[in-house]
Amino acid sequence: MTSLGVGLIGTGYMGKCHALAWNAVKGVFGDVARPRLELLCEVTPELAREKAEAFGFARATADWRALVADPAVDVVSITTPNEFHPEMAIAALEAGKHVWCEKPMAPALADAQRMSAAAVASGRVALLGYNYIQNPVFRQIGRLLEEGAIGTPFQVRAEMDEDFMADPEAPFHWKSAAASGYGALDDFAVHPLSLIQRLFGNVARVFCDMGRPYATRQDKGNPRVVETHDMANLLLRLENGMQASLLVNRSAWGRKGRIALQIFGSKGSILYDQERMNEVEVYRAAGPEAEQGYTRTLAGPAHAPYGQFIPAPGHGLGFNDLKVIECRELIRLIAGETATAITFADGLAIERTVHAAARAFESGTWQEVG
Repeated sequence: MTSLGVGLIGTGYMGKCHALAWNAVKGVFGDVARPRLELLCEVTPELAREKAEAFGFARATADWRALVADPAVDVVSITTPNEFHPEMAIAALEAGKHVWCEKPMAPALADAQRMSAAAVASGRVALLGYNYIQNPVFRQIGRLLEEGAIGTPFQVRAEMDEDFMADPEAPFHWKSAAASGYGALDDFAVHPLSLIQRLFGNVARVFCDMGRPYATRQDKGNPRVVETHDMANLLLRLENGMQASLLVNRSAWGRKGRIALQIFGSKGSILYDQERMNEVEVYRAAGPEAEQGYTRTLAGPAHAPYGQFIPAPGHGLGFNDLKVIECRELIRLIAGETATAITFADGLAIERTVHAAARAFESGTWQEVG
């Protein structure tokens, strides 16, 4: 497999995750060529040089357009705020680059549609940063469902909660501005929606209610209206007929990284919580009633690709490890192999659900995803 030249735009939280993944993917998996970290872009030349040295990139620039045009760059990692995704991703695809863009695709559905169309027109691989589907435990849930471990699934409940916006005294954040999107609906809900999509398919109809716990936040000493919603509750009907519900909250004190799934079927149920990401609980309605109960399983080498990281069960993977797995899946897709990933086409279906939910909130009625 040919070594890929990598360009990285943005070096915040997710930019660092991408850089760590590009640095680690060869050492962890061994079955891919070591990427060439060619060019890093940040808002100033000074910051770009600093981060390029820290992350191991050969060169630095403050011009993202120069990065996407660079002939040594084969794939572009885009980890900027949401509003910049469309222009950067489309430019990279039109320049013949593969793209690894963080979720969500874009604040506007029309922009997400343009991104998906550009990916098709380019013939390049365009992947979205939905790394939770790469968790070996989540893959195990998929296998359990395929094997009929809980019979026919008929309902799934999902929740995603964090508390990084729970403090009413915290200053105004860019995620509170309308330019970033709807709020928790597209910032958060897209992640559990990716899990639901991977396990059960797309959403057909949606109803939604949204709320904001704090009307204003301080911005440079002055109150500023919070323009997004930090909470959202969704009722979903999937294309396969299943019933689903989804609750998301960015202001949930005590919750740090919770994505919880409860899957109910005709012969049992499955429980999963991302805050305990290395375990899954399964209830099988079989055998003597007095002995029935949830069985907790810890992740281990039997749950591929856990064993590529750690040879012993129960030691646990982390968030950045899932990003390394996602990076490897991206490389496999570029090589023309089958891989587990959320492409721009998959992501567009998630975006359609988000925007249908926003319409449902405004209208107070169920909306078809379409």
